[in-house]
Amino acid sequence: MGALLEVRDLSAGYGSTQVLHDIGLEVAEGGITTVLGANGAGKTTLLRALCGMIRSSGRVRLHGQIISGRATEDIVRQGVAHVPDGRGTFLDLTTEENLKLGAYTRRDKKRVAEDFERLFGYFPRLRERRNQQAGTLSGGEQQMLALSRALMLRPRLLLLDEPSFGLAPLVVQDIFRIMRRINQEEGVSMLLVEQNATLALDLADHVYLLETGRVVVSGPSSVIRNDEAVRRSYLGY
Repeated sequence: MGALLEVRDLSAGYGSTQVLHDIGLEVAEGGITTVLGANGAGKTTLLRALCGMIRSSGRVRLHGQIISGRATEDIVRQGVAHVPDGRGTFLDLTTEENLKLGAYTRRDKKRVAEDFERLFGYFPRLRERRNQQAGTLSGGEQQMLALSRALMLRPRLLLLDEPSFGLAPLVVQDIFRIMRRINQEEGVSMLLVEQNATLALDLADHVYLLETGRVVVSGPSSVIRNDEAVRRSYLGY
């Protein structure tokens, strides 16, 4: 598989504080890459920098085209969807209205209705709560909605920030199972930021470990999972 996303020498931060230092990583076409690290390592900052949400330097390519330096809305139009930490759900809108917002950049409006049915197939509970205000959904249902809203873009690359955070273990397992299915059935590439290292390593094919804004270890998930020194030093198990 070739690289869908290529990141070279990416540095980023907030104000005068630099958080990321010369990050390099790749996400394979149709692959799942995970970024692991402790709180404060720079994982969320990495996703925000890739979306053009914060100041950054370096080079980011998507399908060989440079997207670094572009406005966030332009990056979205190139097929990059972001599921932020905290889910970013519009609580006062219904489930259906949230999903419609996910498709706002699309011009193929006739297929949008088809995609409602496609996503309700993955998440039947959202169909049941189609007209329900998003703020009244459970935490797991809101995470399903956030993921579905991003998929309404029909993205080539999905950026996921801590999708397991605050959710019950059974709900998390269900969501990760569906994420794998979406990747396999639709070929959506994913860059996953996650603190649950076990789940992330089981889902991803490649891993990058961040420490204080720098990549300290990278490799296939099968190798990282079986490296006892890496597990003890960076993954905590």
